[in-house]
Amino acid sequence: MEHFFLFIIVSCFLVLLPGPDMALTTRNTLLYGRSVGLSTITGVSTALMVHTCSAALGLSALLVQSDFLFTIVKYIGAFYLAYLGIMTLFSLKDQTGSSKMENFSSSKHSISRKTGYFQAVFTNLTNPKVVLFFLTFLPQFVRSDNHSIAPFFILGITHILVNFLLFCSYVLLIGHFSRWIQRPNVQRVLLSVTGCILIGFGFQLVFAQY
Repeated sequence: MEHFFLFIIVSCFLVLLPGPDMALTTRNTLLYGRSVGLSTITGVSTALMVHTCSAALGLSALLVQSDFLFTIVKYIGAFYLAYLGIMTLFSLKDQTGSSKMENFSSSKHSISRKTGYFQAVFTNLTNPKVVLFFLTFLPQFVRSDNHSIAPFFILGITHILVNFLLFCSYVLLIGHFSRWIQRPNVQRVLLSVTGCILIGFGFQLVFAQY
């Protein structure tokens, strides 16, 4: 491996860039609470481990080489992101009525942590950008004369740990401001923005050229 610490720094910046994983984590944390948000992060980490193994073993390269399979995965991921975004916007209807302040305390139990986990796994695995990331970014930090798959696993696991720690900090930060976030007007704005972002990422996948 080359420039390992540079890899960590670049990974931090890439993780902090807004993307579907962050939008989904924000959605689940706002709607269902910190525990579901943390389960969502665990699902993202699991999917990233699958991507790491696939890239190291050459399976991701086979997917990219098949235009048909790659397009199918892209459309599945796009439609699922749009679906989650639409459902987030529909959740705003629950805030109408007299029990606005109690709405989110009761909605926290409307999905389980397992559901949040599998939402994240599915969303990440069907994102072609993540596939391309592991195929193009990781090899830049592996010596060209090194034919072992070990460096891919080390770099992949390092990226997963960076992702997990930063996302956990993000969820805890949301929890720290929970009293302010629980205000109905603030929640409506945050959920509206998050829902639109998820739908936007879905459209971006549909029309993206790789």
